[in-house]
Amino acid sequence: MTGQPAEQQRRQLRPTDVKRLNREWRRRTNGRLHLLVESVTQPFNIGSIMRSAAVFGVDHLWLAGNATPPTHRNVAKTALGTERLVPWEHAGTAAEAAAAVRAEGLRLIAVELTADALPLHEAPLDGDICLAVGGEDHGCSPALLTAADAVAYIPQIGRVGSLNVAVATAVALAEARRREWTAPVD
Repeated sequence: MTGQPAEQQRRQLRPTDVKRLNREWRRRTNGRLHLLVESVTQPFNIGSIMRSAAVFGVDHLWLAGNATPPTHRNVAKTALGTERLVPWEHAGTAAEAAAAVRAEGLRLIAVELTADALPLHEAPLDGDICLAVGGEDHGCSPALLTAADAVAYIPQIGRVGSLNVAVATAVALAEARRREWTAPVD
């Protein structure tokens, strides 16, 4: 017993309560959010990215370069069934994928460490956007960075210089949605 009256004790939400809560957040979500994944080759990273994409309501996943497709047998181990919830396609090279993103009327924001990158919390994440992440070892290619409308990085204060690509993707997707949810209503 925590010393709180029974009616004030915290309890985990039941599945029905979670569905209701998620439905409330969906009503507050209007912006189109896409994701471009370039040359992420580890199936477990793709599975984690798929799961985060499903959680944050990514409308479409674009794959570029030699990215592992969500149909790879090892993706399911981390995607846990979410690979069937997010529409995806392989769009060819980074330049071809960027052109496909533009044809959808989206701004392309790469998540990468570059000299002109903005901290993620200051990046232009309003409106309809497509976030882009690059491969585990080399990040976004020069072609993808050239095609991007802006580049953002995730500020870090620890002694490690980078995050795993799946974790960085989840952080960026969460920030894009948070920004939308906290924007002033017109």
